[in-house]
Amino acid sequence: MKLEWVMWLASVLPPPAADSLCLSTTVYLEARDQSVRGQEAVAEVALRRQESGLWGDSMCEVVTARKQFAPTILSPQTRLANTNAWTRAVNVALASERNWSLPRAERREIVPGASHFMAHGIAAPAWRHAPPVATIGDHTFLRVQPLRPQPAAPTATTARG
Repeated sequence: MKLEWVMWLASVLPPPAADSLCLSTTVYLEARDQSVRGQEAVAEVALRRQESGLWGDSMCEVVTARKQFAPTILSPQTRLANTNAWTRAVNVALASERNWSLPRAERREIVPGASHFMAHGIAAPAWRHAPPVATIGDHTFLRVQPLRPQPAAPTATTARG
């Protein structure tokens, strides 16, 4: 399957399914050749960014923010052809979403505070000298900026208040 088809499918799915598909696609494209731990770390950065609201409110908005993740950097004609790697990426993405839905104190974090990552030998971004959090496989995870969860939206009870 091609990247453009997967992203089109995400655009027509309901939000929870679309977000899972966008995260799975990102994990596959960014880290399919990495360990499960490396894939979990990639998913964690994307989930932390979503929680911050700085790159969008949905996972699909986060991973398609301009020049941030592989879905917008690679050609839409890119084929997602490794079915074993795809299955593993989907499983990692779904498990990561379950983990991230836990209260903050109960989450298992692989790269605490990491807001960005880079693959050695592929990228040399301006922020590459930010404080490193961890190196897993050929990715370095960095704390380029502190990300805080966006404030919760007021509930109907609070809004009437």
